[in-house]
Amino acid sequence: MLQWIAENEALSWAIGGLSVLVFVLGLLLVPVLVVRVPTDYFAHDRRPPGRWAGRHPIVRLVMLVGKNLFGGVLILAGLAMLALPGQGLLTLLLGFLMIDLPGKYRFEKWLVRRRWVHRPINWMRRRRGCEPLNLGARDRGVVSAQ
Repeated sequence: MLQWIAENEALSWAIGGLSVLVFVLGLLLVPVLVVRVPTDYFAHDRRPPGRWAGRHPIVRLVMLVGKNLFGGVLILAGLAMLALPGQGLLTLLLGFLMIDLPGKYRFEKWLVRRRWVHRPINWMRRRRGCEPLNLGARDRGVVSAQ
C-alpha cells in the first residue's frame, strides 16, 4: 500500500485534497440542507413529490441522471477513502443518499428515527429557527432534543 502511494504521489495528493474538500463542504452544507428539509418530509408512507416533479420531463431526466452520477462518484470516492485518508464512511453515506434506489426512502426514515440522528438534526433546525422534524405516527418513539 505504501509503495503504491509513493508511486502515485500526485494521485494521493489529489485524493487527500478531495478528502479535505468533502470534509469542509460537509461541515458547511449539512446544516443548510438539514434546515431545507420540510418539517413533514418523513411523516409520509411514500416519498413526497420533489421540487422537480412539475418540471419538463427532459429537465427531470437530466437532473435525475446528474444526481445519480454525482452519487456514484461520491460512492467511488468513499470507497477509495476507506483505504486512503479521508471521510470514507461519510462520503459513502452521502453518495448512497444521492442515488435513487428502491426502498431508500424507507431506509432514510429508519435512519432519521434513530435518536442519535434525530436529536442533532432537530438541534441544528432549532438553532436556525426552524420547527423540529415531524416523523409521523411513529414520532412518539423518538425523544425530542429539547
